[in-house]
Amino acid sequence: MKKNNLKIIKIDKNKRLFNYEKKVLINNLILDLKLGYYDFEKENSQKVKFTLEVNYEDKKPSNDKDLKSIVNYAKIVKLIKKLVKNKHYNFLETLAEDVFDELFKDRRIDKITLQIEKLEIMKDCSSVGIQISKKRSHD
Repeated sequence: MKKNNLKIIKIDKNKRLFNYEKKVLINNLILDLKLGYYDFEKENSQKVKFTLEVNYEDKKPSNDKDLKSIVNYAKIVKLIKKLVKNKHYNFLETLAEDVFDELFKDRRIDKITLQIEKLEIMKDCSSVGIQISKKRSHD
């Protein structure tokens, strides 16, 4: 009969044995804003919908008493509102790049998938827009 040579190890929560892959989801953030290339888009606001997935990694669990231990979805929403309030964007793509630039300042964030849709621009469509994913290069 073979002897089992398995060892039992005790997991110490203080050691860095785990990596956490976390994702913040923001669905259907709808804002009224002036966005677009054409004159009528610069003059009149329109409904624009934002949907984001923000992936981040952490080597420790979230601390229930420390807001800085998470990527805060409320902070992301506030950031998007601030970007569109302070600047007119002709293209969804340039707005997306500014969102990426701001969010990637948090070094924990690894990948962002951002979808931006204009909800009222074309009468035959419920929405038109873009979806872009951007991943941090670790080179």
